[in-house]
Amino acid sequence: MAKNYVRLVLIFTILFFNLNNALAQHSVAREWNETLLDAIRLDFARPTVHARNLFHTSVIMYDSWAVFDDTANTVFLGQELGGFMCPFTGIETPIDINAAREEMMSYAVFRLLKHRFINSPNSSTTQANFDLKFTNDGYDINFTSTDYSNNSYAALGNYLAEQIIAFGMQDFSNEANAYQNQYYTPENIPLILDIYEDQNNLVNPNAWQPLAFDVFIDQSGNPFPLNTPQFLSPEWGQVTPFCLKAQDMEVLNNGFDSYVYKNPGPPEYIQNSVSNGITDPYKWHFALVAAWSSHLDPNDATLIDISPASLGNYDLDNFTDSFSDYQNFYDFYNGGDASTGHNMNPITGNPYQPQLVKRADYARVLAEFWADGPDSETPPGHWFTLLNYVSDHNLTVKKIEGQGEEVTDLEWDVKAYLTLGGAMHDAAIATWGIKGYYDYIRPISAIRYMAGKGQSTDPNLPSFDPHGLPLIPGHIELINTGDALAGANNEHVGKIKIFAWKGPDFIQNPDTDIAGVDWILGTHWWSYQRGTFVTPPFAGYLSGHSTFSRAAAEVLTLFTGDAFFPGGMGTFDVLQNNFLVFEEGPSESFTLQWATYRDASDQTSLSRIWGGIHPPIDDIRGRKIGVEIGVEAFNLSKSYFNKPEASEEETTNTAISVYPIPFNDYLTVKLKGEALTDVSFFNMRGELVMTKTIVSGEQINTQQIASGVYFMSFKDNDSQENIIRKVVKL
Repeated sequence: MAKNYVRLVLIFTILFFNLNNALAQHSVAREWNETLLDAIRLDFARPTVHARNLFHTSVIMYDSWAVFDDTANTVFLGQELGGFMCPFTGIETPIDINAAREEMMSYAVFRLLKHRFINSPNSSTTQANFDLKFTNDGYDINFTSTDYSNNSYAALGNYLAEQIIAFGMQDFSNEANAYQNQYYTPENIPLILDIYEDQNNLVNPNAWQPLAFDVFIDQSGNPFPLNTPQFLSPEWGQVTPFCLKAQDMEVLNNGFDSYVYKNPGPPEYIQNSVSNGITDPYKWHFALVAAWSSHLDPNDATLIDISPASLGNYDLDNFTDSFSDYQNFYDFYNGGDASTGHNMNPITGNPYQPQLVKRADYARVLAEFWADGPDSETPPGHWFTLLNYVSDHNLTVKKIEGQGEEVTDLEWDVKAYLTLGGAMHDAAIATWGIKGYYDYIRPISAIRYMAGKGQSTDPNLPSFDPHGLPLIPGHIELINTGDALAGANNEHVGKIKIFAWKGPDFIQNPDTDIAGVDWILGTHWWSYQRGTFVTPPFAGYLSGHSTFSRAAAEVLTLFTGDAFFPGGMGTFDVLQNNFLVFEEGPSESFTLQWATYRDASDQTSLSRIWGGIHPPIDDIRGRKIGVEIGVEAFNLSKSYFNKPEASEEETTNTAISVYPIPFNDYLTVKLKGEALTDVSFFNMRGELVMTKTIVSGEQINTQQIASGVYFMSFKDNDSQENIIRKVVKL
């Protein structure tokens, strides 16, 4: 059986974990979510873009349900979101509410997905799949009216799609220009991967370095049009968020204005000390990645227990973010972390059974499984597949927060998708805003750079350089005369060697070959990835996988009302020699196991270190921000599920809104009350460019100000508090 076919089968299995559950009848929201995930797998691997697609789709699915619910608030329809007003004049409540919901939802999602994936690399297949799904459900592709005044639920769906598309054109994602970068320029010249240079002459060893390929193939298996991929979404921090708060955002400049939410502070930077060696946090973090690379050889007989009895159950609150915390948490030599495992399964009341597996097989499978492989739905989409598994599980009781009455499949799905989608969307905004500003180096560049410099442990030994790698016996050493790596003329004597995975050069046939581990020249070090991919094309700090995964874990914990997977354990079966994509493996069959959603998230984080993608400094801070975003997304979503009881005063006043956004020469402000209000416009530098006194509903002439991004400031007439709105003039 061909490996790629087996891979597809395995991915199908992880979507559901149980084939019997996969055959169950699903809601229309679930069906469209699966259709979207299929489209993402065929698109370029763009975590930011697809987190946004998942969120926007989730919003219109939720609103299509909520508009006919007496106790719920819509998120977008008839509301203001990020300064964009989506007008809604109301529609008659249908006799068959479920049919109306399905019709409205199908038209809305269909129109949005047709728009968003029109330029996908597999557009013909993706568009045909959308059409097939839509027509098979009995809907008319040719019905495009947005006039819902005659109580057409199909037209209302088209209208909702039209509005969310318009919203997307002004949410600062730069969708109109295919999400292209506008300001970012890398500091370092590209690293030519397969031309092993003695020195990687970085301009800045703390900054991200582009990689140059003969052919670049992204994680979804799509050949890339450029052999040196650009930094993906360095300006994404400016995208309109869901739950991120303005008070948690800073505008910082590192060549351009970066919107940075939940600023974690800088990563570790390289030092020039002549005596720091392994005590330099920068060198420690990247040396650990090199050391863990030695764990990737199945000929190594080292066994570890990968069951919940030994793994998971670490409280992040115990991590204070000191260097000693990192040293104590990550096992530098043996791999893994300081998690303690679980004494017993709280659902069954029985202890978790140990599962001894080769460390090499476990590490290699983790690196591949959580990277999402060549059929990737990207990390945000991967967590939607896990959510769908939880929803399908026969032990799942569909009570939101585990409380109250059991809800229908449709209500469960739209509320879960809104919550998870909002978390994934904002995790992308926060993470990539940080990535764009700090612009931090990846291990492939840092390790090769330091190896080219020499060693930083002992000034009395050869090849000493303050920017060199620390010497670690058995892991990082100097090449001596007589060494197998010395070279025919001893040209490599005194250089750095690393005991690590040998790299893609040693794999000719991925169905049968294993690169293995051995001593290699330090400047030949590779992350554990395909030679046509190597590492994602954007800065390392923070880890997107860590942030996405921990945000998702918090959402699933809060939404289900249970920290544990259904039955107390989630599983994924890995078959011997039928899982790894770019080399043969694993050498034995075993089962990935997670007791809690947080345990699965933490395993995701470790996978990126074994994969050579991130050092620890990228990981923990991402986890902590993910926790905050997951909780905030859940709390905000929950506020839409049940309308607060409004006072008479509240019902007579509408929310403050500004429209249209973007605007040309005129825009309108609708205020609470009728009192005069001063409105001020500030540019991105904080300079006052215009002020005017207005009444509610007054049209403001803005011809005197140039096109660009502005902050509008005006006073709430009731509370006398200043209100800020971000607007765009075309």
